[in-house]
Amino acid sequence: MTKSIEIRKIVPPAFEQVNLGEKILCYRPMKHGMPNLSIEQQNGKVIAHNYGHGGGGWTLGPGSTKYVNSLLIDSPLGQELFDKSTPIAIIGAGLVGLFTAYDLVKRGYSNITIYAEKIDSLASHYAGGLLAPVSMDNDHAMQPIIDQIGIDAYRFYDDVARNKNNDFKQGARLVPSYFNSREDSGLEAYVGKVMNPAKEVILDFGNGTTRKMVVYDDGIFMNTALLMAELHDFINTHHIKIVLGKITSFEQLEQKFIFNCSGLGAVELAKDTTLVPVQGHLIMLKNQVPENMNYMILVYFGEGKTEANQKVKRSFYIFPKHLPDSAPQDIGVIGGTFIEGGSPEKPNLNEYDSMIDEANAFFGLK
Repeated sequence: MTKSIEIRKIVPPAFEQVNLGEKILCYRPMKHGMPNLSIEQQNGKVIAHNYGHGGGGWTLGPGSTKYVNSLLIDSPLGQELFDKSTPIAIIGAGLVGLFTAYDLVKRGYSNITIYAEKIDSLASHYAGGLLAPVSMDNDHAMQPIIDQIGIDAYRFYDDVARNKNNDFKQGARLVPSYFNSREDSGLEAYVGKVMNPAKEVILDFGNGTTRKMVVYDDGIFMNTALLMAELHDFINTHHIKIVLGKITSFEQLEQKFIFNCSGLGAVELAKDTTLVPVQGHLIMLKNQVPENMNYMILVYFGEGKTEANQKVKRSFYIFPKHLPDSAPQDIGVIGGTFIEGGSPEKPNLNEYDSMIDEANAFFGLK
């Protein structure tokens, strides 16, 4: 007897002009092979590198900081860190830098200074928030490390979502996450360890359009702007200093132990020419019905060329992102693009129209 596939009804969002809010361009730091998660000694300083996560920064953040922090603290180079008052510098105030500080404080370290060019309106604030290791370029041999880091991060967010983390009261919740296939999700390595198996469903949009997809009902949505605010609250509560200004050389810092979480700044700071900016487009939604937005979708559309003749990997995603201090009905974000080497000089603004067209086509609205 053939098992029937569950049908789930989803009310499509509205994508008319009145429903479109801020258009956002952001630049994610991607390192081919895998992120730089390593320790080195340089001119008497010990540097722990943690950058290059591409589109997987929030997905991996808590896990990668735990991994790199342990790598340094447990290594022969980190012997002085047995003294929890040892001065520590962190370069970068994006999610990786802030999670690095958070993890160090939880381990008992107290003499921490964060150096950052700016702390507001970062890519970390604008990121969509789907927990899935996507938009990365990892060597097959390195994938088990990335998988374990992702599993550790999942456990962290799951605790937040289930109110088991006293430091974070909001910012993560369990939300059904839909993909075209299990392979597209990147989450299969998590199944049986921290997640339940995906199942096949049919989405019915109530307008004659249906989509056969797979769903992970224990997917996690991270409201990135709220998480950044809570990380800053934690840092302020624990009296961690933030020094504003651009760091272009490790020699500028007096601390011996430095965590390099500088993202794209590592091109100059670490002289890493293999790090590339990945341009992403997204649009905040407004005037929606909040109770209709409790899901996430990610589908891929393949590659194309932008108006600047750059190669673009196009996808459609929608998440229930809600910015602090915005009206309840101003909820949702759609994206997105993945353009290696994208720059402010080549903003590829036509991609916004393509995103709206793809969103309408996916939901069968036009």
